Amino acid sequence: MNFMPTAIATSSSRVWDIRIVSALMIIFGIAEIHTGFSHSFFGVTTEPTVASTYAGAAIGLLYAFAGGLCLVRKRWSTWAAIISLTVVVIGRIAMVVLGYFPTTTSRQTFSIFTGTAIAAMFTVYIWWRRKSCN
Repeated sequence: MNFMPTAIATSSSRVWDIRIVSALMIIFGIAEIHTGFSHSFFGVTTEPTVASTYAGAAIGLLYAFAGGLCLVRKRWSTWAAIISLTVVVIGRIAMVVLGYFPTTTSRQTFSIFTGTAIAAMFTVYIWWRRKSCN
């Protein structure tokens, strides 16, 4: 017999999507940190400068942090994750403009565009699902 009210049961059974998105953000954030320090990840490169290292690592840290914040599932953490992801998207665009992400090949350009689009989609998705948090 289920003693849990229907609204709580429904909201708690629908968090699997937030968990998956959060896990992906944490994984992608760790990959971004790795790329920041190694300047290469699966053929995608960054400029080997100190500024590029710090910028890439900071963006990756924010990305992973946003994923962790989404797991908290509180209203404040959701808004903090949305703000963090917005900074990630702006930071990735800034890295392209500053030349830290070289766009010399079509593969490199596609990877940067796709990675930025994924971060933007995560931002929109978390914003769309913000009502599911307490």
